[in-house]
Amino acid sequence: MHPVVRRRSRLALRELRPEDVDAVHAVYGSPEATRHLSFEPRTREQCADIVARSLASAAAAPREEYALAVTRGEGPPVGFARLALDPHQQRAATIGFALRPDAWGVGHGTETVHLLLDLAFEDLDLHRVWAARAPLNDASARTLLAAGMTEEGRIRGHVHVRGGWRDSIVYGVLKEEHRSALP
Repeated sequence: MHPVVRRRSRLALRELRPEDVDAVHAVYGSPEATRHLSFEPRTREQCADIVARSLASAAAAPREEYALAVTRGEGPPVGFARLALDPHQQRAATIGFALRPDAWGVGHGTETVHLLLDLAFEDLDLHRVWAARAPLNDASARTLLAAGMTEEGRIRGHVHVRGGWRDSIVYGVLKEEHRSALP
């Protein structure tokens, strides 16, 4: 499916563009925005590589990854969202997202998760979607729960970041649960 365009009341998901490198770097280069992510802040060059890989994955057939810009309407990206088909589960995917710190605290995270779930269940007809968060990321916990996901457990020693192993808290939602959770 290409190109992806999904809209809700305040936000939209769209395909990344070559000119989005600085917007991706504003998120992935920020120590504050990446504090709870599974990697350390990225350089602008690394963000350019991420955008290039995202553009290539958008053209792949079959498409297995959806790396998308999160925008306020037609404006520049305020974040980055990703849905990747899970090769270990039937009709399943994992999702993740990161927003610029100036877009925090106003429900954009929850709306972004809803957009990703809409893509997964309505466009891709998936059965299950899961996400993981850092144990100390309470804001992400509230976001995933508000979007209708259920906490499923902890993966111990799941991510190696900042010189050590970190656990992940896992959330999931099934297609039939998402339908009943739509705002």
